[in-house]
Amino acid sequence: MALKILCWLLLWINLLSLSLGDQTSSEFRFPFIKLASTFSSSSSSSSSISSKDKDNSYDYIIVGGGTAGCPLAATLSQNFSVLLLERGGVPFANSNVSFLRNFHIALADISPESASQAFVSTDGVINARARVLGGGTCINAGFYTRADSRFMKRAGWDPEIVNKSYPWVEKLIVRKPKVAPWQRAVRDSLLEAGISPDNGFTYDHKYGTKFGGTIFDRFGRRHTAAELLAYANPQNISVLIHATVQKIVFDTTGKKPRAVGVIFKDEKGTLHQANIGSNPKSEVILSCGAIGTPQMLMLSGIGDKQELQKHNISSVLDNKYVGKGMADNPMNSLFVPSNRSVEQSLIQTVGITKLGVYVEASSGFGQSQDSIQCHHGIMSAEIGQLSTLPPKQRTPEAIQAYIRRKKDLPHEAFKGGFILEKIAKPLSTGHLNLVSTNVDENPNVTFNYFSHPQDLKRCVEGIRLATKLVQSKRFTNFMQCDKPTAEKILNMSIAANVNLVPKHPNNTKSLEQFCRDTVITIWHYHGGAHIGKVVDTNRKVLGMERLRIVDGSTFDVSPGTNPQATVMMMGRYMGVEILRNRLGKKAGV
Repeated sequence: MALKILCWLLLWINLLSLSLGDQTSSEFRFPFIKLASTFSSSSSSSSSISSKDKDNSYDYIIVGGGTAGCPLAATLSQNFSVLLLERGGVPFANSNVSFLRNFHIALADISPESASQAFVSTDGVINARARVLGGGTCINAGFYTRADSRFMKRAGWDPEIVNKSYPWVEKLIVRKPKVAPWQRAVRDSLLEAGISPDNGFTYDHKYGTKFGGTIFDRFGRRHTAAELLAYANPQNISVLIHATVQKIVFDTTGKKPRAVGVIFKDEKGTLHQANIGSNPKSEVILSCGAIGTPQMLMLSGIGDKQELQKHNISSVLDNKYVGKGMADNPMNSLFVPSNRSVEQSLIQTVGITKLGVYVEASSGFGQSQDSIQCHHGIMSAEIGQLSTLPPKQRTPEAIQAYIRRKKDLPHEAFKGGFILEKIAKPLSTGHLNLVSTNVDENPNVTFNYFSHPQDLKRCVEGIRLATKLVQSKRFTNFMQCDKPTAEKILNMSIAANVNLVPKHPNNTKSLEQFCRDTVITIWHYHGGAHIGKVVDTNRKVLGMERLRIVDGSTFDVSPGTNPQATVMMMGRYMGVEILRNRLGKKAGV
């Protein structure tokens, strides 16, 4: 009895700390996290730029306090002064971020203060990018799994540093999940379908079926990359939130353009300039993600010269490859009807197939009390996702059409969950272009889903496998439903799907058309600043000095089944490599 009281007391204290607010939480846990407006009080005009004195410059300025930026900053601060600039706020007291039960609400929040910034690709797929300290780890499904060994070799990473960097992350924020009954049913169905062996619980990428790690603890509270800042040297690091970088500043008087600092806007609209020191090894490092980094390069004058001229941006470096090779792992989902309520769960189980597809699942988000009528969580129109429609299409008729389609679905559909299949390493690629010079405005992004026939072929095989799982004896027994026909499964999935892709009448007869019509995303987009085209193997920007990129924009494939583990590891890895190259054994890492 005493033990139970102690556990409840600890939980109450934990929840109380959340209620104290962003500022209190940040001040006590991370006193080096401050509002961007505290950077300088010498300028109060939004049209002028205040700057740090040269004596107060930094060894490293990191743009983007996300999945890679936080571990990178924490590592570099062990030996050097670091300024980390994040355009969003802190995640610690944001209930939409902190709790698993609010996962779908965070994605549906389209307010300017939201941790999630929605965008719609030109393909018509609703997507999201993070806008919060901790980046994508604050708005994702929490699944943690390492990349395969082939990815490491392609990246050219030292296995010794890799094998120390993953545990560095895991020690602080990763947990073994309490596996939900739904997830066990998915595991059993995958094994019944031949996706074997059963690999049990593991972080490693192995063919077969497994349970992976999670960044949610047993209370359903999320732990993000922002918490990796606990490793930082508080004397050497400054983290500014609501600091929106406008562009990189260059010295162009030498043989190559040289990064010297950045200009950012604080939460009051005042512009500031932060500078790096005169040491030739000091750097500006972009960790803005696969959308933000190509956009920032272009806004700073690095990109296709002709494209930059369209926006009256002076060219600093003409590179036609910036923003090219954008890719996203296309996902299609099947809705599983149920005659029983199921526990809320996000990704815990994965089937790593030899078909070139991954199979995952989530459950229970159609039962949320925050729902407006019935909804499907991450694919929901009624809770706000519809607001990501372009204004001209945001009509009352469009809203009512979505709601009518949902009402026509059998009620049991909202008590089940999703089987998700996604293409492992898509061959289809697209591009990113600026819409304007406003950094707050999403660029145009095209992924060209299924433009490569191999991707479409693999999707068809994945849908057949997912249908087999829904019809399996293990699953129908668990869901207390009769075995549904394939046509019923596809019809329900099409009716509940939310994207802006035009639908075709034959999409239940042709699985190829089903794939095209119902494609969605699980936010694993990457590319736009590839190695050998935009950066070298050390992630330094080609043709530039003192500018580096450390994020998923340098990837040509997304690592593993879910990338967050490897992106966090990458932040730590690159930090260690930079320190070793600069200090040798004296780095102490």
